[in-house]
Amino acid sequence: MKNNIFISAILIIACSVQVAAQSPVVAPVQKKPVMLVGGTIHTGTGDVIENGIVAFSGGKITIVGKSADIKLDKADYEVIDVSGKQIYPGLIFPNTSIGLVEIGSGVEVATDNREIGDLNPNVRAIVAYNTDSHVIPVLRSNGILLAQIVPAGTLLPGTSSVVQLDAWNWKDAAYKIDNGIQLGWPRKSSFVGRRGGNEFPPAASTGQSAYDKNVEALEKIFTDAVSYAAIEKPKDVNLRLESMKGLFDGTKIMFIITNEPKGIIEAISFGKRYGVKKMVLAGADESAWAVKDFLKENNIPVLLDDPLSLPKYDYSDTRLPFKLASMFKKEGILVGLTYSKQAYGNLPFAAGQIVSYGLTKEEALQTITLNSAKILGIEDKTGSIEVGKDANIVVSTGDILDMSTNNIEYAFITGRNINLDNKHKQLYRRFQAKYDKLK
Repeated sequence: MKNNIFISAILIIACSVQVAAQSPVVAPVQKKPVMLVGGTIHTGTGDVIENGIVAFSGGKITIVGKSADIKLDKADYEVIDVSGKQIYPGLIFPNTSIGLVEIGSGVEVATDNREIGDLNPNVRAIVAYNTDSHVIPVLRSNGILLAQIVPAGTLLPGTSSVVQLDAWNWKDAAYKIDNGIQLGWPRKSSFVGRRGGNEFPPAASTGQSAYDKNVEALEKIFTDAVSYAAIEKPKDVNLRLESMKGLFDGTKIMFIITNEPKGIIEAISFGKRYGVKKMVLAGADESAWAVKDFLKENNIPVLLDDPLSLPKYDYSDTRLPFKLASMFKKEGILVGLTYSKQAYGNLPFAAGQIVSYGLTKEEALQTITLNSAKILGIEDKTGSIEVGKDANIVVSTGDILDMSTNNIEYAFITGRNINLDNKHKQLYRRFQAKYDKLK
């Protein structure tokens, strides 16, 4: 027994050393004002400022403009010359399982994104968020600094939160806690097209009888939630109903997941009937385009599923996934971008792919910055490089949307200069050293 304990202790220490070697240390709070000088600023609002200056202090942006127009004493600043480089708002990744799923399906110990049962609006993704995930530093290296982490499941799987991607624990990571509740609208048919559908609701919950049963369950809990929300101080606290109160006063967003045109109309109509103030269609694909007029009429933003995917149906335009963002924008529908595959770092390149199909580079950038910030309800704090907003900023030596030139040299989260090392870079250095010795 003593030998076993000793061996276990050695293994724990060895693992701890390995983790410490692979996980970058969290950046400290910004202490001195910083000024980025000489770079090209892509503000996220559509404007581009050549040879610009961005300054931030106490985690907030204080100056944005052309170098020629700004006259001030730089002695009080830590000045970083970024001439010839590109300055962008930190990218935002909505509707993802980052920090909840480490390896993928089939490995239970690396997955913590769902609970048993269909109606769990009170389940909070934020408390399961793993800040030590090896995936997170990889994302930061591609310019992704914020993410909306969402639970998976059926009907009402839980509550999402927005996190910043450089923190010691989930409390430090929290950027906007409990910003929305996920609604997986039930479907009648198990056919979801060639490409497949989102993770919930699962194909097992299909057929008319199952559909009717699921809708009835949703109607009951929403009816109870509306009544509960009308009580100022309930005698007995109901955690499920308590978590839903924000849907009716506008402090929470209902993120709808469904991949059928009829289901989209039914889910939005359902939300309106129960007085839900804010709704977003998440994981949207070409099914959403079929009901674009209904979305526009009801002012429903969409989070498009990744464009680096096959069309949904055999008869679809082969380039439709690339075109959808532009098509929705032309209709006046606010559109953000997400990426459903586990190659999470591809988010900026997915945005870059839609540039050739109707959007400018600055408009494509907005789908993963300001537009997503608006959809998630954090546009007052982030999403663009503007005075007064959080200094969530990345500096790239090339085009951040281009896989061949994206090279993030600096990244700041609320003004903190974060470490951009990651496991991929560590493995590169390791094997480079090996083969250098053979030369």
